[in-house]
Amino acid sequence: MVRVGVARLAAAGLCACWLGFPVPPAVAETQAPLSVIDWLGAQGGQIAPQPTALANPDEPPVARTATVPDVNVTPLGEGGPRLIGLVPSSVTGLPENLWTGSDPARLARLIADLPDLQLPAAQALLYTVLLAEARAPGNRPSDGDKLALARVEKLVARGALDPALSLVEQAGVTTTPAHFELWMRISLLTGTEDRACAVLDAAPHLTQDYGTRMFCDARASRWENAALTYGSAQALGLMPPETLEVMGRFLDPETADGLTAPEIPRQMDPLTFRLFEAIGEPVPTGNLPRPYAVADLRDIAGWKAQIEAAERLTRAGALPDNRLLGLYTDRKPAASGGVWDRVSALQRFETALASGSSEAVAKTLPAVWKAMQEAGLEVTFAALFAEPLAPYTLAGEAGNIAEKVQLLSPAYEVAGRQALENPLAARIALGEAPSKRPGDVIPAAIHDAFTGAPPRADLVGMVAEDRLGEAILQVLDMLHEGAGGKARALTDALATLRALGLEDTARRAALQILLLER
Repeated sequence: MVRVGVARLAAAGLCACWLGFPVPPAVAETQAPLSVIDWLGAQGGQIAPQPTALANPDEPPVARTATVPDVNVTPLGEGGPRLIGLVPSSVTGLPENLWTGSDPARLARLIADLPDLQLPAAQALLYTVLLAEARAPGNRPSDGDKLALARVEKLVARGALDPALSLVEQAGVTTTPAHFELWMRISLLTGTEDRACAVLDAAPHLTQDYGTRMFCDARASRWENAALTYGSAQALGLMPPETLEVMGRFLDPETADGLTAPEIPRQMDPLTFRLFEAIGEPVPTGNLPRPYAVADLRDIAGWKAQIEAAERLTRAGALPDNRLLGLYTDRKPAASGGVWDRVSALQRFETALASGSSEAVAKTLPAVWKAMQEAGLEVTFAALFAEPLAPYTLAGEAGNIAEKVQLLSPAYEVAGRQALENPLAARIALGEAPSKRPGDVIPAAIHDAFTGAPPRADLVGMVAEDRLGEAILQVLDMLHEGAGGKARALTDALATLRALGLEDTARRAALQILLLER
């Protein structure tokens, strides 16, 4: 199909008229409305039919009195809130009534206002809470909608687009226009916008966004419709000029031949980002918000861009560790400096592990550990290599690093029984603390949390009110402050996590604060 020029189509006019077809009087009079349950009563002169007799007249009556029982009435379409989440309670360990006692608006605010968590243990707990299968608070579906949208928005902000996409689809992308708009944003970032456009074709009321309409019309080769909408948006000033410019080049690329690249807007949005890519002017994601980094994980991006995007997302806990490892080991680096030094160090360490030589491992471990520290990926490295590193007996600097790796890994409790270089960390790994209180402020705060410091009573009390999720969100906020140097907040957060039964998170968070050099 030959595209029609935007300017010519924009000048075209459309006329539409609505035709009504009245119901003939005879039909209107003879066709009375049918009752779903025709014996409920008589209306409009109709006589309700008599109930049929019982098959067994000797059977005793069921009712003992003529008292009318209480009946719970629920409007159609407003059933109780359903379970929303991707991970069942049997996996998360969190109850299905995680949110039911909380105010939906307050939960949405707490989730939105939660800071950008840096501690891997805190990140892991946040993802567990956001993805847990649980019932929404309130008695109306709209209450669950608020919470579901807030959960998805937080996942998007962290760059966890795949679970965000699954969660919003489970919540129902056609539930409200807000659900659809969020789904479309995620779809544009993940390259799955064709499904969203197909849904919009069937239900145009789901969006009033001119850009989305134009984009979907173009994807479906409805160039005339797209160009007419473009003309209206341009004439009425319904879209930012920089977005209109990119959209115009997308709809009619022939007119853009020889022109300089359009200016990148200060506030990027997923649609504009995809439009720049579509016209052959992809925007680097390094200075864009984290969700845009997902675009660089595709094979069309260069290897360096893929690694940098994977590191960024892995630091946020939004990408599986093995995905980053696969990129690190994909091929041999052809340059040096920056990311290439990390790739080289890790590949040399993997070769040393495969050789079975303790000497080779001891020689390569300090270099790769330093590289991982520079990238903020120590916990990821520990998760990947603690098990293959465990059989080696190392001394000196390499031995100290190997001990840290074990304590930062999921097998921290086993490592705690063997650790010698980090006595406080070793005891914390076992859920204990030395009798002697450390002199430094942060180690002392951690020591207090594991030697009987009281938890926050108000947060622990929320459990009995079915507000565990709300309590966890507040503890995560405190933990972030504590990891940033506020000793009292750290003690309160760790003690409360333990009181809430989140012992694993408390230990891992304490170990990470003690062992990570930030």
